[in-house]
Amino acid sequence: MASAPAEASAAAGRGRFRTFHAFRTRTGRRPPLVLLVPACVAALFALLPLGYLAVRALERGPGYAWDVVADARTLHLLGRSLGLTAVVVAASLVLGISLAWLTVRTALPGARAWSVLATLPLAVPSYVAAFAWLSAEPSVAGFGGAALALTLVSFPYVHLPVAAALRGIDPAQEEASRSLGHGPSATFLRVTLPQLRPAAAGGGLLVALYVLSDFGAVSLMRYDTFTRAIHTSYRASFDRTPAAALSVVLVVMTVALVAAETRTRGRAGHARTGTGTARPAVPLPLGRYRPLALLWCGAVAAVAVVFPLGTLAYWLTAGSSAAWDLGGLADTAWATLGVAAAGAALTTVLALPVGVIAARHRGRGARLLEQAAYAGHALPGITVALSLVFFAVRYAYPLYQQLPLLVCAYAVLFLPVAVAATRAAVLQAPPVLEDVARSLGRRPWQVLREVTVPLAAPGVAAGAALTFVVCMKELPATLLLRPTGMDTLATRLWTETGAGSFAAAAPYAAALILLAAVPSYLLGRHRT
Repeated sequence: MASAPAEASAAAGRGRFRTFHAFRTRTGRRPPLVLLVPACVAALFALLPLGYLAVRALERGPGYAWDVVADARTLHLLGRSLGLTAVVVAASLVLGISLAWLTVRTALPGARAWSVLATLPLAVPSYVAAFAWLSAEPSVAGFGGAALALTLVSFPYVHLPVAAALRGIDPAQEEASRSLGHGPSATFLRVTLPQLRPAAAGGGLLVALYVLSDFGAVSLMRYDTFTRAIHTSYRASFDRTPAAALSVVLVVMTVALVAAETRTRGRAGHARTGTGTARPAVPLPLGRYRPLALLWCGAVAAVAVVFPLGTLAYWLTAGSSAAWDLGGLADTAWATLGVAAAGAALTTVLALPVGVIAARHRGRGARLLEQAAYAGHALPGITVALSLVFFAVRYAYPLYQQLPLLVCAYAVLFLPVAVAATRAAVLQAPPVLEDVARSLGRRPWQVLREVTVPLAAPGVAAGAALTFVVCMKELPATLLLRPTGMDTLATRLWTETGAGSFAAAAPYAAALILLAAVPSYLLGRHRT
């Protein structure tokens, strides 16, 4: 029997590490402090808007806030928001997975060009897509128009990670399945699709959060969702409690969606750990289905890229080029690039430790950290902006109406974009290489710097580029937080469109799409 001092020592040891027990992996290994501390900082940073919502939602008492939440109109908005989200996510999964499969795994003519075209809709803001369809066919307004516009600008969130996952999968398992008599369809459903599940689920989650937080498309399409109701409440009254209570409902929906996406991942590994060298897959011949595949890719490119660009070209020609302020346009473009680059850099730095922990340490604590990082993404930009104004005025006044506050807003809003990309990239990096580095005496920070980050670098860079694109397009938070006298392409575009000056707005829309198209093009050409 163990002695009393030994038992006391064991109990002290258990108490010492109880704090980190929730972060243990199946092998009992906890995340190193070099990851855990910055990940907790990033999570607290993302949770900042929730503190503001708690103060605002309860300032008139819990009873009043509950009356707002339990109101029949709130339940109606909940149904409309969830319905729109479900339709857009389902359509984005179909478009994203099918295009990724055709461009990566089949002998599709011009596969690289089609892959780039499938990525370019990232450069089109939702409000520009909605305006393009409304200007061509006003009757499209409503649920159908909102679902169409949001699907066409958000399906690349699914296409990009699924295409990257397809390029990283060793085809040996698929070849073994076909050698056992399974056809291409059965092999895809039983072998390939389960390996794509983390990437597809992560992309679908980003689409869902994008739809829940979108304001531009639903506003132009005149379809009431939570975001439109929150904006209306903020502008219609000095009482912030109803808008804050509705925002809390959005947060609850976000947590539920992140928890559901976490459950879809399963516990299977996604990195190749066997002997030998992974080979690129041999493209599958399309045979008699080649015309259908080309028709499908062409139809998607036509409605998602050609149509909005054609509408924009019409408004450019309808206006007078002599009236364009080229100097102001150039200054606005440079300001947009600078603030978007700063936002993408901060977001990527905050997302790296969270993404690594989410991929390598699948305990309860890791799930909480990841869910905290997603908290701000479904909130309307105006809610995040007001929370940062509230914080700056009370605790950091020198930051008020300064550029760093806007950069922080981008990080809160788009942290999940970088986290999802980082997690997917780390999942495909064989963990055995990290184990070997540790067995050779490398410290945790050295393993992170010399093994984990280099292996995941292409995926992290892709996430940074994607974050850069969405930062350039962000509208509500930029309108409220930009320094006095500073404009971005998105704010100028919205101002001119709101005044009905569509021809005057066209140059800013064209510049925004052209600038966003560069990283989108690089993402489409990316090969891991």
